[in-house]
Amino acid sequence: MNRSFTWSMAVTAVILLCILSYIFMDIPVALWFYTLNNRLAHDVFNVITDFGESQWYLIGGMLLFAAFRKSNPGRAYSGLFLSLSVAVSGVGADIIKYLAGRARPTIYFSEHLYGFNCFHYEYEWTSFPSGHAATAFSAAIVLTTLYPRWRFLFFFSGALIAFSRILLTQHYVSDVIAGSLLGIVSSMLLYNLYFKTKLDVSASRKI
Repeated sequence: MNRSFTWSMAVTAVILLCILSYIFMDIPVALWFYTLNNRLAHDVFNVITDFGESQWYLIGGMLLFAAFRKSNPGRAYSGLFLSLSVAVSGVGADIIKYLAGRARPTIYFSEHLYGFNCFHYEYEWTSFPSGHAATAFSAAIVLTTLYPRWRFLFFFSGALIAFSRILLTQHYVSDVIAGSLLGIVSSMLLYNLYFKTKLDVSASRKI
């Protein structure tokens, strides 16, 4: 079984999962967390969700690239890999958000509106996909590629950030699934198309 077929099957499975979630899970899960009313959980996950903001990874990655571009190419390209992965997934998420125009859970709670209304850029109509989930999983893939020994920690952290968007009722389950897939695919494409060679060359030079 070749890699492209495996990826096609995986992406198809995730798309089907998003559709099933949209039909059966999104509203019940959102309503459950909306009525949970746990102040401690909200305070904790409000902190966790901030780690899904793209600026931390964009700025950090570019600083690494600028600081080590001449002295340590491997570290420099690692920083660039992080920044570009997060940037690509973020731009992709923003484009899809505008095209899809999906109502966020807050609109369902207040007006019982659910679904898509294309070509909206207002915050209330940019639910699909989750940008935080895309950022979290694009960063997780980059860090796992660079430091595979800590992959469980990186993926757990990414999942926690993605889950925070559901608990805080900023996104539906299907939004988070789609955003996570976008982050994973964008980072892996960048790695295989460009950074795999750069990082391998940089490592061999260091040796």
